[in-house]
Amino acid sequence: MPLREMLRVLVVDDMSTSRGLLLQALDSLGISNVEYAEDGKAGMLHARKKPPHLILSDLYMPELNGLQLLQHLRADPLTKKVGFILVTGRGDEKVVQTGRKLGMNNFLTKPFTPAELKDCIEAVVGQL
Repeated sequence: MPLREMLRVLVVDDMSTSRGLLLQALDSLGISNVEYAEDGKAGMLHARKKPPHLILSDLYMPELNGLQLLQHLRADPLTKKVGFILVTGRGDEKVVQTGRKLGMNNFLTKPFTPAELKDCIEAVVGQL
């Protein structure tokens, strides 16, 4: 069975349009085992209840932003090894450096193409 069919992905984004674009791009890549959360706090609770293989998280969200979510995930034994990709409209070097220090696996700048998303995911989990 190809990795893309086994991979469990959690998309965390408070903006329905951005979330929809990510879900659509994942579907176009053949990744169908996808769930989503509407903010960082809901994403953290979801990940603790049912740890995914990979989280794609927006940076700017209410409750917990993407970096705070990452920090909580890395501190929890249940979720510390979950792959984490930060998705942001700003490729700010300081944000990227902070993410890397916290254990971010990769980042993706908006807007993105499905091919860029695929490359970003494959850099974390391997060939789809």
